[in-house]
Amino acid sequence: MKILLVATNRMMTPFPVYPIGVDYVATALRGRHDVRVMDFACDGAEAALASTCQTWKPDVVGLSIRNIDNVEAESPLGFIPDIERIVERIRAESTARIVLGGPGFSIFPEALMARLHADFGMVGEGERLAELLDALATSRMAAATIPGVFAGGQRLAPPAPWCGPRGRALTSPETVSHYLRWGGMLNVQTKRGCPYLCSYCTYPGIEGRKLRLFEPDEVASEWEALVLAGAKFLFVTDSVFNSHVHHNLAVAEALQRRGLTVPWGGFFAPTRPPRRYYRRLREAGLTHAEFGTESFSPAMLKSYRKPFTVEHSLAAHAEARAAGLHVAHYIMLGGPGETAQTVTETLDRCDGIDDAALFFFCGVRIYPATQLHAIALHEGQLSADDDLLEPQFYQPAGIRIEAIAKMVNERARGRRHWVTGSGSAEMAQTLKRMYQRGRIGPLWDRLVTA
Repeated sequence: MKILLVATNRMMTPFPVYPIGVDYVATALRGRHDVRVMDFACDGAEAALASTCQTWKPDVVGLSIRNIDNVEAESPLGFIPDIERIVERIRAESTARIVLGGPGFSIFPEALMARLHADFGMVGEGERLAELLDALATSRMAAATIPGVFAGGQRLAPPAPWCGPRGRALTSPETVSHYLRWGGMLNVQTKRGCPYLCSYCTYPGIEGRKLRLFEPDEVASEWEALVLAGAKFLFVTDSVFNSHVHHNLAVAEALQRRGLTVPWGGFFAPTRPPRRYYRRLREAGLTHAEFGTESFSPAMLKSYRKPFTVEHSLAAHAEARAAGLHVAHYIMLGGPGETAQTVTETLDRCDGIDDAALFFFCGVRIYPATQLHAIALHEGQLSADDDLLEPQFYQPAGIRIEAIAKMVNERARGRRHWVTGSGSAEMAQTLKRMYQRGRIGPLWDRLVTA
């Protein structure tokens, strides 16, 4: 069969993110199907989609939906209308069956099937598309027996985490070239799953709660292949890189054995680190640590069900900086129990951090099947009929989101390393110019004044 896989994400701020999931799916299909990949972050993708549908005539088009919106209460931006246009273009130029997938789809499968009128949808990890294609080769009824597949508006049993063969090859030279020109960044994954219980988070529902660790030498082989392809910076896309410290260090050792020195970054929980943890990662090339700190208020960390304390966050920051790393903290304000006092606690702590970039998000997006969703339903902020595809943000009883944003903006004045959301349009243009001049990496380190 001819399979066209389309990465629908166009968002390039605060930095571009290579569509790694499409690589995994394409690699699982190659050898049995004729596969092409298209990325809508690349210039000319819209015209290329129409041309490919007309001349190549795919049998199936798989759409990977990464995000539904930009998750910003102050300046919301929804992505579904753009995806609707992509679907309309495919329908106009092709008779291909359309299959929806990706993390965004896995969060909102019923709503997106209804909104986009797709033929099938796949919840969870995309490697199962191979099973769906095998079933389609026999009958539609066989397709409807695969766990996690939507067919005819009916959702079947949720799939177990994918434990089948995993492989990845860079599947589209055009896509690779685009990201190499735009910051030199590609990405890599070392594990799947998230064991944490954060009240607002969707990762456990997408990848499962049980960690599945990739063999360190296999990770290093993939890492080396990305470097040989031209990567100047690698970002680890694990939900939380340090959710398994011993595995982290084993991966670091595998990288060192191969002499891989390309700089890299990842997303960390600011748990108390073991002795020399960040130094050992720095020796293996780590340069950028992004912490999901969320708050410097003990009450709010408890509300978010975080596995660390304020003291742990400060210790992780100090250890990372002592190891010579660039550090960023992501701060999320407005969850259950937030008040002017808890916001002030967090901002007061942030006042003392001059050696890191600070990204503030005012308002917590409510996603289905999370504890935050249950809280909002219990409090009457939502009804059971709300599908949440249109973003809804939790409204704490003690302070309005608008008041939180005002507090943050007043404190942020004159501090370029304090960024609200993904940044302003001016900041986006600045980053674009820097990438065009050959700068590499996420570039938020250049916001730091100290």
